[in-house]
Amino acid sequence: MDARKTVFTKEIIAADETGAPCERITRVAAMAVIGNPFAGGHHADLSPLFEVGARLGAALSEELVKMLEGPALCYGKAALVGASGAMEHGAAVLHPALGKPVRAAVGGGKSLMPSNHKVGPLGGSIDLPLGHKDDPWSFDHIDTMTLWVPDAPRADEIVLCIGLSDGTRALPRVGKGPITA
Repeated sequence: MDARKTVFTKEIIAADETGAPCERITRVAAMAVIGNPFAGGHHADLSPLFEVGARLGAALSEELVKMLEGPALCYGKAALVGASGAMEHGAAVLHPALGKPVRAAVGGGKSLMPSNHKVGPLGGSIDLPLGHKDDPWSFDHIDTMTLWVPDAPRADEIVLCIGLSDGTRALPRVGKGPITA
């Protein structure tokens, strides 16, 4: 299954929202628009989408690593499913097989890869969560990229998204702190 189109985005952040300067942070994302072979129906076996996630995970994450200015510290994934699909179709692209090739491209990754998936309209946006690839408790690395492709997803498509970052949020001040229940 080939992508109808692939969109790459690169953000270079040099200041926070108030204009206060920070160390440069590069955040990159890839969005691959693919056909959803399961749109319009209920199917028990979604394994063909597992393979799509693995293949695109390898190809897209290698390109994303090249786009970063420093080593990849954070990663995340998301899927926006067109209106004739189901949220589970996005989960099938993301969860079973996409993480392994992304981890290989970024040089490891002990942490669960944060994710998000939903059904949405043409031109809809999705928030792709980012987290530290090796330390799930590094609160300063928890971030979000809002992504969209203006002409996707069509009702029978899925937008698969992978994001990487080489730093924290701009001027993080949360840290880890004591954990209380």
